[in-house]
Amino acid sequence: MLRRFAAGTMVLLAAMVLVTAQAGDATAAETKDKKFEAKCPVSGAKAKQDQTADYKEAKVYFCCGNCKKAFEKDAQKHAVKANAQLVSTGQYVQTNCPLTGGPMKKKLKVAGVDIQVCCGGCKNKASKAEDTAALAMIFGEKSFKKGFKKKKAADKKEG
Repeated sequence: MLRRFAAGTMVLLAAMVLVTAQAGDATAAETKDKKFEAKCPVSGAKAKQDQTADYKEAKVYFCCGNCKKAFEKDAQKHAVKANAQLVSTGQYVQTNCPLTGGPMKKKLKVAGVDIQVCCGGCKNKASKAEDTAALAMIFGEKSFKKGFKKKKAADKKEG
């Protein structure tokens, strides 16, 4: 009877080890999947890490080669969404309010990207705008230059 108990305990212990190992593998896979998440600035589909183009000393990600070609043909047409992607992928960081260039005080989300503005007026203006207008308001070229900078190598190690 003692042998049956010991054998049963060993089977139970082995099952627990197996389940724990599989849970660890699943968590690692989930972390890997969450590590990269971006939308194609041309189509809006999920971007792939192997489809890139150089842009503003960084990388813009695309869902396919056709979108990459379209971007390379007319980057300015897709600049607003490409700028938003640079921020969402952590290649650029916010330094100031993109509307005024003032200090960052009020938080909001535009096109799925957490940003900050200087005051309630800027927050209301961005919040009330339609998605496309808000996106252009925050990530348009003038606003992007006022509020965002390329992330430095020292910043990458910290964040």
